[in-house]
Amino acid sequence: MRRALDYYHRFLKLTLTIFMILLIVPVSLQIFSSYIGFIPRYIWTEEMARFCFIWIVLIGSIIAVREGTHFTVDLLPPAKTKRWEALRNLFVDFIILLVALVFLFWGHSFVASSLQQRSEMAEMPMVFIYIAWPLAGVSWILFLAEKTVENIKLLWSED
Repeated sequence: MRRALDYYHRFLKLTLTIFMILLIVPVSLQIFSSYIGFIPRYIWTEEMARFCFIWIVLIGSIIAVREGTHFTVDLLPPAKTKRWEALRNLFVDFIILLVALVFLFWGHSFVASSLQQRSEMAEMPMVFIYIAWPLAGVSWILFLAEKTVENIKLLWSED
């Protein structure tokens, strides 16, 4: 299972890179067209930049959950032992799990509502954008399961 998650993690990093490159194209077109008169002003660039940005944020959050680099608020005292660190990690992961379940549950209805919608400028099916939310929820759950196993092992190990 860990090997499959490693491959998925690499795929997500590659996909994030592709979306970053794709974001540069419409934003550059927008900038150049506003300063250079002979480049036409495209309307679809703003929409494509927004869609790429949505995917970048959600894929980045998935990667951050796997790598443990997502932001956290330090409400709990610092860990003095490995067991306390494991308990803190399990608590934080539980909160992330709740958010993942929200993304999964309401994301499902979000996607269902988008099946007949098309984007205004590019006429792209909106399901390609809205699917990002439940996909993020599922991915967070997968990576949280991996982290939970590690934290439980740490919790029951000898200090």
